[in-house]
Parts: sequence; C-alpha cells; structure tokens
Amino acid sequence: MLGFLAARQTGLDDPLRLRRAESTRRVFGLELNPDRDVDQVHGNGINTIDIEAVEGRYMLSGGSDGVIVIYDLENYSGKPQYTCKAVCTIGRSNRYVHKFSVETVQWYPYDTGMIVSSSFDKTMKVWDTETLKPAEVFEFEGNVYSHHLSPIARKHSLIAVGTKYPKIQLCDLKSGSRTHVLQGHRAEVLSVRWSPRYEHILATASADSKVKVWDVRRATGSLFTLDQHNGDKSKASSEAVNTAHNGRVNGLCFTGDGLYILTTGTDDRMRLWNSATGENTLVNYGKVCNESRKKVQFTVSRGCSPEFVFVPCGSSIAVYALHTGELVTMLRGHYNNVDCCEFHPDYQVTQKCRLFLVKYKCCICLYLSLFLSFSLSLSLSLSLCLSLSLCLSVCLSFYGFHSSQRI
Repeated sequence: MLGFLAARQTGLDDPLRLRRAESTRRVFGLELNPDRDVDQVHGNGINTIDIEAVEGRYMLSGGSDGVIVIYDLENYSGKPQYTCKAVCTIGRSNRYVHKFSVETVQWYPYDTGMIVSSSFDKTMKVWDTETLKPAEVFEFEGNVYSHHLSPIARKHSLIAVGTKYPKIQLCDLKSGSRTHVLQGHRAEVLSVRWSPRYEHILATASADSKVKVWDVRRATGSLFTLDQHNGDKSKASSEAVNTAHNGRVNGLCFTGDGLYILTTGTDDRMRLWNSATGENTLVNYGKVCNESRKKVQFTVSRGCSPEFVFVPCGSSIAVYALHTGELVTMLRGHYNNVDCCEFHPDYQVTQKCRLFLVKYKCCICLYLSLFLSFSLSLSLSLSLCLSLSLCLSVCLSFYGFHSSQRI
C-alpha cells in the first residue's frame, strides 16, 4: 500500500493504479454479506437483474412470475444491518403486467425514468417508471429470449431482440417500429449484446451453436462467425465448422473495454474471443457447468487488474481470472440454481438478490489502529508518520467516508 502511495505521490504510477489494486484485492475477499439482504417480492425464480448506470443506486429484477421489481440499494439508516427495499413493483395487480416469464430487464442507459422488459408472452415493453405504464409495446411472433440497448449509442436508439425464430429484430425507440431484420442464424437466438466500444457492432448467440458479429449499418450479413477451431478444418467435424460451441450458445458478454467477447454453451465450456478478429484466444476455463436451456446472464468485473468473470454455476457463482482461466473462488449462499448475476463496481458487490460484499471495514480499522499506535511511538520517524497519515487519508477517501457511508 505504501509503495503505491509513494509512486503515486512522485508521479511514477498512473493515478488509477492504486484504485485498480484495491478493487482487485476486494474481489479476492468477496464473501456473503450477513448484514445485508433484499426484499423477497417475487413468488417464483428470478431470471434477470440490472443495475442502472446513472447513479448506481437502483436495481431492477424480472421473474418467472411475470413481475418486475425496482429496489433501492442505498443504505440511509446508518445501521450495518440493512434490507434493500422494493421501491415499486409491476405486479399481478397491474393491468399491463407481463402474462408469462420475464426473461430480460434493462435500464435505459442515460435515464432512470425508463426501463425495458421482454417476456415469454411474445412482447417487449418500454416502461415509464413514474407511471408504471408501458410507453411502447413491441409484439413478436415467438417467445422473446433476450434484448439489449446499446450502453454508448448516440446515433441510434435501436434495441436488439432475440426470439424463438432465427431472425434478429432491431426495434427503434424513436419511431416505435421494427426497422431492421438480421438473418443468418438457423435456430432461436438466445442472447444479444451491443459492443460497449463501437455503437454499431452487435453480437448474437444462438441454439445453432454459432455466435455472429454484425455491423448493423451493413446490409450484406454478419461481419464474421466465431469459430472455436480458428479456421483449422482438420480439427473440426463437418457439423462443427464455424461453430463457437458444441451445443447451444446461451451466454454472451463483452468485456468492459469491448476488446473481448465471452461466450458460454451447453457443452460446459466458456470461451474468450478477440472481438475485432473473431479469434479464439484458447483460454482454458475448465468445465463450466451449464444446464440451462434459456439465456445465462453472467458478468465481467470493471476496474480490476486482472479482470474477473462471474458465472452462475449450479447454486454457486464461479469466479475466474479473465485471461488465464484460473478458478479464483466459488461464491456460495443460494439453495437452488443461480440464473443471473451482476457486478456493481461502486459498491464492490455481486448482486444476486443475495449480495456478496467484501468486508472491508475491518481493513480500515486495521489501518487506523496501525496509524495511532505508530504515531504514539517516539522512535518512529516523521516521514513514516506522514506516510501512514497519507495512507489513512487515501483509504478513507477511497471507501467514500468523505461523503455518505456506503456499507
């Protein structure tokens, strides 16, 4: 810690290096938080969650009962024991509620006043969070497995939608109509994701074992199809040519910088791909249990070095090092299958409707104890006292003690 502070003070290190190092240490220390819980509103399983990026305060969840819930993650009580309350619910009493299971929910990237949900009732609804009424309803021919809004788009307002049918639908929020159809898959599209780096780049995963990357400005088809054998036909059977997995591909995620794509399949494998070239990086994550026939929502850390992948695995969450494939730890606490997880960089938690939170209060107390005891020693040099004082100041600032206490 003192080495990071000294290097930062002299200008030898990037100012963000200390933050990355501390964020990484916290991920290694993740464990189930015994003092924090979430209101149990859903009557059945929870399929999807999302945390808004504007304030990082509100969490959205959608369940197999068709209910959508908005939670407030902020703790204003000042007490360590806290339950995240449901701010509002689109429940069975709401005339506009989804009739069947909600498969994907997402906040509008730039405003907490709008959310988008899609369901097995063959609809995607754009909701006004003030009135809890749909401002727009898109209807499809088959079950909707997945949808996604671009987190960075400024030149378009397209929502990519994957349904029971092979065609990917692009719906325009401005016009309220379906404007594009992307054809290339041969089975249902289980997951769709926009690139966080280029606003016109879209990746789609299907039950036909293929993952395709598209530039939606082009009308000639996909840019490329991910190939697990990197074009080496001698290693692939005729059925496995240009396939990402040897089974249904039901998980898809970009890394935070958009340079890599992660995919998971029912062949119990997870693969890391170069998003620019489509090359399989051949990182070996071992067996990644995947028995779901629907979309699997997994996530990648942000602001760590190295980055980590959080993947639902049975009743646990497996944490892997992104670029080495090493299994770092297993987060346990559920009694049934975990369907989705989300990483919250501000609170350093993984939201799963039970929250995993690193216990960093003890670390702050330790720094405080060391500072006081050493300062009382007459034999300690002034420079060391100043260094420890600076250490304490930066740590308290890093954990947010200069404002509201986020526990």
